[in-house]
Amino acid sequence: MPDFHLFAKGPRPVAPFSHAVEADGWVILTGQMPTDPAAPDAPLPDGVAAQTRRGMDNLALILAELGLDMSHVVQCRCFLTEFERDYAAFNDAYQSYFAPDRRPARTTVGVTALAVGALVEIDCIARRPDVGEGM
Repeated sequence: MPDFHLFAKGPRPVAPFSHAVEADGWVILTGQMPTDPAAPDAPLPDGVAAQTRRGMDNLALILAELGLDMSHVVQCRCFLTEFERDYAAFNDAYQSYFAPDRRPARTTVGVTALAVGALVEIDCIARRPDVGEGM
């Protein structure tokens, strides 16, 4: 059975969902908005680079609550409302969260709008290292 995780320290959900769902060592994290967990009603950071860092920090916070970190991420999906304008700045901020030889698989999609007026949303899938070893 899957485990459904909602963490008090995590960002306040903007819809009815869990922060993460875990099954058989796979951990699927809900897309994170660039909201501040300590001040959920504060204005969003200015610009896609700052919003990317806040969203990635939110993913890292949830991973940490699960005893994981960015090195456990195997795949990300990224959504940008201003794809052509923001793609380069997004990549600059995003890549700093991963070692150059440990970048997860990724899909980035341009969308018409995101919740809370965000410029970016990022979700990911992580894998626990101790599951399935010796197979």
